[in-house]
Formats: sequence, C-alpha cells, structure tokens
Amino acid sequence: MNFLIDNWLLVLVALTSGIALLLPNLQTMGAPGLSPTQAVLMINREKANVVDVRSADEFASGHLIGSRHVALDTISTELTKTVPDKKRPLILVCASGMRSQKAQRIAQQLGYENVHSLGGGLKIWQDANLPLEKA
Repeated sequence: MNFLIDNWLLVLVALTSGIALLLPNLQTMGAPGLSPTQAVLMINREKANVVDVRSADEFASGHLIGSRHVALDTISTELTKTVPDKKRPLILVCASGMRSQKAQRIAQQLGYENVHSLGGGLKIWQDANLPLEKA
C-alpha cells in the first residue's frame, strides 16, 4: 500500500495509458453493425448485396466495389427493384452508419431477412484501408 501512495504519479500514468490503449476497442464495441472485416467475409462467402444509401453525389465520389446506389429517401420504393432477392444477405452503407441503420429498419419492414448496416459507415471502411471505386 505504501508503494501506491509513494508512487501515485506512476500509478496514474499507468492507468491513463491503459485506458488510452483500450479506448479505440471500446468505441467500436458499442457501435452497432458489421465491422469491415465481417462485411468483406459476408460479401465474399455469402455473395451479399451491398447498397449505398448516400446521395448520388456522395456515391459518385467513392463507394464499395460492386455496390449499388439507392438513396435513403427512395429506399422504400426502389430497394425491391434494385435488390429483388430478400433471402440473400444485404449490407447497407452510408458515410457514418446512421443513415444505413435507418435504411436497415426500412428494409426489414420490406421483408428482407438478413439485413446489416456497416457500423461506422464508409469512414470505418476507409480507416481499414479497404478499396473504393468511383463512378
């Protein structure tokens, strides 16, 4: 106990550095949706459909390779035309993950059985150094 009292500054530095090391992992644990790794596995193994729900300009500036564009404001009418197979996995993507979560709820209401949102959106995809294509 005397060690802790005598070396309180060292203990404080150790605790602070430990929290700093764990913080990025704690942030992604709470984020709903797929990680980029899970999304890649689902695309490759299960041939998941990928739909980008951002605006047309955002989509043109860069999107996941092979993804289709259906803007969030038209998703309830256009999704079934763009992706008719409701049994195949569907991954929804936006810039930060917020719009894709909203689109996920709409897709589930439309009868899609296996719908996922890319947690963290395109930002987390780019942070993982995964490829994009431009229209």
